[in-house]
Amino acid sequence: MRQYLDLCQRIIDEGEWVENERTGKRCLTVINADLEYDVANNQFPLITTRKSYWKAAIAEMLGYLRGYDNAADFRAIGCRTWDANANDNKDWLNNPHRKGDDDMGRVYGVQGRRWQKPDGSALDQLQKIADDLKRGIDDRGEILTFYNPGEFDMGCLRPCMHTHTFSVLGGTLYLTSYQRSCDVPLGLNFNQVQVFFLLKIMAQISGLKPGKAYHKIVNAHIYEDQLQLMRDVQLKREPYPSPSLHINPEIKSLKDLETWVTLDDFEVEGYQYHEAIKYPFSV
Repeated sequence: MRQYLDLCQRIIDEGEWVENERTGKRCLTVINADLEYDVANNQFPLITTRKSYWKAAIAEMLGYLRGYDNAADFRAIGCRTWDANANDNKDWLNNPHRKGDDDMGRVYGVQGRRWQKPDGSALDQLQKIADDLKRGIDDRGEILTFYNPGEFDMGCLRPCMHTHTFSVLGGTLYLTSYQRSCDVPLGLNFNQVQVFFLLKIMAQISGLKPGKAYHKIVNAHIYEDQLQLMRDVQLKREPYPSPSLHINPEIKSLKDLETWVTLDDFEVEGYQYHEAIKYPFSV
């Protein structure tokens, strides 16, 4: 919790204003932020200085792991974060690759599960990683990437948290996640939850011990219409202790994640929080 608040304060103290062409708004911006999450000791990095909706964050990552490409599928598992980008993004609405309502195109999980090879076949990055980790293999290339510049025009949004590298050391699984751009007040806690969850669930299905998750952000920013709420409300609140995340121990494989798992298989214990803050969302 403290590292999150320190980053917010750093952006306010050191950030520079940048015009964002996509949203038409200014962002107070810093370059490079490094966060760490103690998955081994189950210190779940859920924001306590405002209410945070962790279930939607886990549902979104679950959708990525399943390779979803439609906002309706995300809604069905408890996540509405793709509604706007799939249906309200003017550039995407006019894109000839868009298939219709709720279509997201070839973004995130599509790339992770069905990366298009030159011969027209699909490469399942995640299955290869899951198989390797299950055997305790780390070839120093256990990399899941959603970043495919050749298909940016075929999706509604470039990936923000784009690459996840898994590492095995002494029977312990580590994760390093890379994010090119981060809306800190609104989006970062989603991303923190997802990095933590991804390491914890992959360790469970591979039979490895979870270690630390490392989260690198390149461009961390606060939009101009979020600044007052962050500075005058959230940063003035005292944080509570970190809660813990519990995962159904019956989840034992990638196939389980693809088929029967729901949000009922995850539980957060000891979550104390201040009241919600309604930060503006920029499409």
